[in-house]
Amino acid sequence: MIELADIVRAVGPEERASLAVLPSQKRALQAIEQCRTSALGGQVFECDHCGAAHYSYHSCGNRHCPKCHGQQTQEWLEQQSSRLLPCAYYLLTFTLPAQLRSLARQHQKVVYGSLLQCAAASLQKLCRDPKWLGAQPSLLGVLHTWTRAMLYHPHAHFLVSAGGLSADGQGWVEPKNPKFLVPVQALSTLFRAKVRDALRTHKLLGALPPGFWRHSRKWVVHAQPAGRGDKVLQYLGRYVFRIALSNSRLERFENGQVIFRYRDNRTQEIKRVCLSTTQFLARFLQHVLPKGFAKVRHYGLGASASEPRREQARLLLEKPQPPAATSAFSPSPNSQAAPGPSILAQPCPHCGLGRLIFIGEVPRQKKVPP
Repeated sequence: MIELADIVRAVGPEERASLAVLPSQKRALQAIEQCRTSALGGQVFECDHCGAAHYSYHSCGNRHCPKCHGQQTQEWLEQQSSRLLPCAYYLLTFTLPAQLRSLARQHQKVVYGSLLQCAAASLQKLCRDPKWLGAQPSLLGVLHTWTRAMLYHPHAHFLVSAGGLSADGQGWVEPKNPKFLVPVQALSTLFRAKVRDALRTHKLLGALPPGFWRHSRKWVVHAQPAGRGDKVLQYLGRYVFRIALSNSRLERFENGQVIFRYRDNRTQEIKRVCLSTTQFLARFLQHVLPKGFAKVRHYGLGASASEPRREQARLLLEKPQPPAATSAFSPSPNSQAAPGPSILAQPCPHCGLGRLIFIGEVPRQKKVPP
């Protein structure tokens, strides 16, 4: 299977230097190139049947690598699923206008952070209004910067409970209108005003084209029902520990050309994009986030500080259940002890008969920042 790492390694040092202009981009390329190679060290095993050696190298751990974080993704999904309230949810998407994309590239932390914070603040303000809800909902926000074709398109998805906890914590409040949580047009106007205030605070208004605010009155905010929230969580979870592209979507890499597929959002048809190696990596690097930037954020009842109120909301929403019968603990089939570090669980890839016995460590050649 073609991997992103193969494409990274095919680009020479000079080309790579011209593409990765930010420290975060340089770290990402270096980490992806060295992921699961001898450069990061690892362990060596020997088959107890045929004597063949098997090397198991460490992962890079970079959050932009498509080969890493499978276990972390599953753990994140389990954690977030446990935080879901037993109620209906909405998925709201806030999109920055095209004229702001250049500014977002140049000031990533400020603009991305403002996108998430202003979207959450706008939602919470309208939800506090008794005309629409008059309560505190649970919000989970996730930043995305791409389209399915990997074009630059900063937007934020918010999974929002369809209702909220009253200010006194004594009742669960349903939306006044059963068809929507808050009016999208009013939300869009409020979101636009808050982003403008945030950019003014950071002294970035002067970097925008003349007349921008006069000609960009309508900002795109989309809302749709999200069932109980679990399917949206599955979708968001795919990109919490990686970005834009999985190795499975890479179809061909030859003669300096990369072909990858994607599903068109409107027609649902499978389409393909053919780019030169440098064009492909340039498109990928647009989505590398600054070091330390939190792309997933919780607000309202979803915030860690609101855990007592969130649990109170859960008690109000859940119907009392009869106590389960107690029984002595017995381990499930999956809870048995895993093989120790001296033996790998899988059979030898060479003969398929023997077991792989730990021989020693492969030292790390070069430190790669995560």
